[in-house]
Amino acid sequence: MMLFSLSLILSLVAAMPSTVLEPRQSTNLCKKYDYWSGNGYECLNNLWGDGAATSGQQCTYVDGSSSSGVKWHSTWTWQGGPNNVKSYAYCGRQVPKGRLISSITSMQTSTSWSYSTQDLRANVAYDIFTAADPNHSNSGGDYELMIWLARLGDIYPIGKSTGTVTVAGKSWDLWVGMNGQMQVYSFVAASPVTSFSADVKQFFSFLESKQSFPSSKQNLIVFQIGSEAFTGGPATIKFDNWAATIN
Repeated sequence: MMLFSLSLILSLVAAMPSTVLEPRQSTNLCKKYDYWSGNGYECLNNLWGDGAATSGQQCTYVDGSSSSGVKWHSTWTWQGGPNNVKSYAYCGRQVPKGRLISSITSMQTSTSWSYSTQDLRANVAYDIFTAADPNHSNSGGDYELMIWLARLGDIYPIGKSTGTVTVAGKSWDLWVGMNGQMQVYSFVAASPVTSFSADVKQFFSFLESKQSFPSSKQNLIVFQIGSEAFTGGPATIKFDNWAATIN
């Protein structure tokens, strides 16, 4: 009877659809630049600005993944250097080299997220780099597209606001500026968007039309989502499931 029950359970598990996240793939990322990859996704405990903090720490946890998405959360507390980003813990879609933006028909994505507290200064944002060189380092690019689903506290994107635009059925405050030699476009939601589903290619189409973005000369380098943490906490951001496809 026990063997029958175990066999039945295993059969039921095997019959589950591929969208089920697999807890056995859970990974704890607590060191600076700790990395995980699987099922076409990758996650990084990206504490690139932690040197500006007087105190703090951060751990990122991959709670499960499948070919249909990744579930993850990150817990942090940072003090000091109030106007400096301490980290951008993220998960991203692994991107094949040599994909020109003009050759991509869609970049469909969906996510839902939540923060455990309001005692923080941070954003929740997509971060997408492009470059003319398909082998460009994934730490930057010629262009950066950010989609701020939330601006929490008195923090601001690079550059200046150019006004309200409508892309993918939502209104955004478009900020334009330079980060060194990299052109940055930030689409900022007026209020937190905790559930989001869109084709990110529409943002590139808008930039090509309105900002002369050279889509036929720019390769996709990274396609990520995460949270830029400035100060506050303890805070935990949870992404119930983040999914992205590139076609």
